[in-house]
Amino acid sequence: MKIKELKELDVKELTEKLENAESALETMKLNHTVSPLENPSQIKAARRDIARMKTEIRLRELNK
Repeated sequence: MKIKELKELDVKELTEKLENAESALETMKLNHTVSPLENPSQIKAARRDIARMKTEIRLRELNK
């Protein structure tokens, strides 16, 4: 997910996406420990997306 896309969302939608992404990451990690994922770089991409979302939420908190 791009920064530009995140800036278009409101805070409520952003937090919902963040919660969904965090749960998906946990599921991905668990599945990867049981049987290796076909593309393990998905975990890295998911972590970075979560970081982008958290950064955008924090920026909005500071700008209020």
